[in-house]
Amino acid sequence: MNPLVQLMHDAAKASLAAGAGKLPLYQQLQRALRQAIDNGVYGPSSALPAERQLALELGISRITVRKAIDSLVDDGLLVRRAGSGNFLNTRIEKNFAKLSSFSEDIRARGRVPKSNWLKRSEGLVTPEEALRLRLSPGTPVYRFNRLRYADDAPMCLEYATIAAFALPSLDAVGDSMYEALEATGNRPVRALQRLSALLLGAEQARLLDAREGDAGLCVERLGFLRDGRAVEFCRSYFRGDTYDFVAELTAA
Repeated sequence: MNPLVQLMHDAAKASLAAGAGKLPLYQQLQRALRQAIDNGVYGPSSALPAERQLALELGISRITVRKAIDSLVDDGLLVRRAGSGNFLNTRIEKNFAKLSSFSEDIRARGRVPKSNWLKRSEGLVTPEEALRLRLSPGTPVYRFNRLRYADDAPMCLEYATIAAFALPSLDAVGDSMYEALEATGNRPVRALQRLSALLLGAEQARLLDAREGDAGLCVERLGFLRDGRAVEFCRSYFRGDTYDFVAELTAA
């Protein structure tokens, strides 16, 4: 059986087991496509089957197929290329108005977040860190420098400083810093972020598998707890060809 057809059947059974009744066909296909992507049925460089082919193999209308794919395009999981078909969106779309971690953003795109530690250390706050985090001189902090990946593709260089009161130890951070902070009740609930364009330097380009002088993005984030204390200062560098930062604007 076509793996996508099997996933369609599984999606229908899951909705019935959850007591939600039978989902509309386009939602079943949407779920099946998401699962197929998660399972690696479709790779980043390969096109999904044509809409006509999907409709024929699944025994549903092209309108239903188009509706399911439209929804995944709107979610940023798929991208349409005129004359070529539908592909996995390898660019990561980051909602600049939503406070989420790198790991959460990558998993939301059906990809696997990974990290390569460059350095982790503890020490006393520097003058810049004290100014940013509003800490007194001599306050202890933890510093985490790492290269972040989506699957096996380098995406981001991250240099984070965390006030030491927020974590039990330097080793408390594993794959996700925000998960470690949440475990201690110290995950930021709001943040100020600043986005700027730059040209990647030699070391940044080497680590990000880019060329020196390629376009890049720098994001500075200052995260705050509910009581107003600053807990996180992070400076991240992204390849300009892999990330899109978006924000929803409304009239005042």
